[in-house]
Amino acid sequence: MRTLAVAAIQTTPIAHDLDATWERFADRVRAVRAAFPHVQLVVVPELMLAAEAPLLQARADWMAEAAVPVPGPLTDRIGDLARETGLWLVPGSLYERAPDGRIYNTAIAVSPQGEIAAKYRKVFPWQPYETTEPGDEFVVFDLPGIGRAGLAICYDGSFPETVRQLAWLGAEVVIQPTLTTTRDRDMELVCARANAWTNQVYVVNLNAADPAGVGASAIVDPEGIVRQQAGPGEEVLVDVLDLDAVARVREFGTAGINRPWAQLERYGDRIKLPMYGGSFRPRPADRTAGGTEA
Repeated sequence: MRTLAVAAIQTTPIAHDLDATWERFADRVRAVRAAFPHVQLVVVPELMLAAEAPLLQARADWMAEAAVPVPGPLTDRIGDLARETGLWLVPGSLYERAPDGRIYNTAIAVSPQGEIAAKYRKVFPWQPYETTEPGDEFVVFDLPGIGRAGLAICYDGSFPETVRQLAWLGAEVVIQPTLTTTRDRDMELVCARANAWTNQVYVVNLNAADPAGVGASAIVDPEGIVRQQAGPGEEVLVDVLDLDAVARVREFGTAGINRPWAQLERYGDRIKLPMYGGSFRPRPADRTAGGTEA
């Protein structure tokens, strides 16, 4: 059995205080390591380390003030914490200042060796409210001996292309840090279940706690069933994901019935997709890091 033990920390930044927010983040990560020694991967909400404020307290100049290079001193600090704790870290997302001066909303995955294993720039910023530059590619990364994960950020989940592409790239679990303060959180949870069900992957959708967000973080399994859901306040969702269940569900069907990936691979290349200027292509042959079909 291939398992991934995750801890999704539904917490808050300290608005507009980068140093204090870092201390809160590091303290929470160390506390998870002490309380749950079996955990392998820790994730925190979107823009946690950017110390972003709730929507109606946001400052127009804060994004530029909080933006950092990736890699850079902040990611080095995250790498040090990953080595100290022996954890995979997905530290929410950062405001990344690119060499050309543009600013992206960027999620990274850092290995227990302190290396940046993946960098993902949010493809679908929450426009018109979010003014970061959009990214242009979807990203997966391997957890050696465990499986393959994909990165998404908040509003990305409202576009079915996101998780479909990540699953096509072999992701068995999608890590989706989120920062939602508005009542459309209910629809985000609908999307999380739909994305998990239609692509037969786990979705870890982690929102910020009150008052930075409205909480309601969720872990959804490959059959679209909510395994855990948080309330509005600060808490941690700890779960052990059976990644072999992804292969099982894809082979035998959601609820033992529905097999969308098998059907697409059977004749999807004959389906014309004018919106994308082509047709469906079979997934890459290497599948997932775990050696099973994704």
